[in-house]
Amino acid sequence: MSSSPTIWRATVLTLFPEMFPGPLGISLAGKALTSGLWELEARDIRDSATDRHRSVDDTPAGGGPGMVLRADVLAAAIDAADAGQDRPRLLMSPRGRPLTQSLVAELAAGPGPLVVCGRFEGVDQRVIEARHLEEVSIGDYVLSGGEIAAMTLIDACVRLLPGVMGKQASGEDESFSEGLLEYPQFTRPQEFEGRGIPEILISGDHAKVAAWRRAEAEALTRTRRPDLWAARPGQKGTKRTTDG
Repeated sequence: MSSSPTIWRATVLTLFPEMFPGPLGISLAGKALTSGLWELEARDIRDSATDRHRSVDDTPAGGGPGMVLRADVLAAAIDAADAGQDRPRLLMSPRGRPLTQSLVAELAAGPGPLVVCGRFEGVDQRVIEARHLEEVSIGDYVLSGGEIAAMTLIDACVRLLPGVMGKQASGEDESFSEGLLEYPQFTRPQEFEGRGIPEILISGDHAKVAAWRRAEAEALTRTRRPDLWAARPGQKGTKRTTDG
């Protein structure tokens, strides 16, 4: 499959290619895919199996439950994908590097990754090392396979591609963009079940609105994600400032 070098491309290696594009085929990502702003290729790992049963797994060395994805089959699938040395090679794994907004921005700025979706009890460590797979995790929990995690990663990246979101500010003024959670949002009706929109948001004073939003974002981050707050430059522990 040919691809323009200027188009961001995601190549997914999976045992269930029929799961794609799935959610990636609708809404913002789907419209951008149809418009040619990015490309998606889902490749079946079983196509690289060599026996008549198309076997891709075997029992774990040393014993134990479940099965392990074979190194030789997965390596052949990676090689057949011809991802190129300039593209990141990722393995969705709960033991991997956490998927953060900064990592998403880094991936979105590149040519697009090759993403391996694991299954069974895991992947033979030798192929991880031999094919230089970087393990990436979307959270501290275990899924049935890497496909949903891969969709999460790809969707997060596609949102940041030029031309995908209607307003560039939408991607700059949201959770994690500055290491902060997003401030609360409101819209019509002005009154809902006795709850009104904060007066400052309908005051027309843009400077005060911006200050209120910043204060709310900081307060939410300190309360809900003290780890993010502590990691911000100039912060020590859970330093408090005035809430807006």
